[in-house]
Amino acid sequence: MTAPNTAPPSSDPPSTAPPTTAPPQTAQPTTPPQSTAPAVPARPSAKVGVVPNVVGLNHQLAQDTMQAAGYYYLTEQDATGQGRLLINDRNWVVVAQEPAGGTRAAADTKIVLKSKKIGE
Repeated sequence: MTAPNTAPPSSDPPSTAPPTTAPPQTAQPTTPPQSTAPAVPARPSAKVGVVPNVVGLNHQLAQDTMQAAGYYYLTEQDATGQGRLLINDRNWVVVAQEPAGGTRAAADTKIVLKSKKIGE
C-alpha cells in the first residue's frame, strides 16, 4: 500500500516585510466624458401632401395611385359590411375613402379604402 501524496511542511520563515501600500491619490476634478458619436438629427416631420381621389377606380389601381403619391399606410374594407377580404384587388372598385380625396395629410396618415366587388 502506498501513502497518500502529502507535501512536506514549508521550511521558509514567515515574511516580516511590511505590507506595501499604494501612494496616496490626489482628488482629480471629474469632467464628463466627451461623446465621439455624431449627433443624431431629429426625425423630420412626415411630408404633407394632397391625398388623391381614388373613388371609382379599381382597387389595385387605387393602391398604386396612393403609393405613387407617397401614401403607404393603406388599409381596406369591404364596403358592403360583410367583412370579406379583398383577395383579388382587381375584382373590386373603391366606393369611398378616408381621408377624402383632395385633403391635405401627412405621408404617414392611415388611408382607408372602402371597396365593393365590381358589379355589386
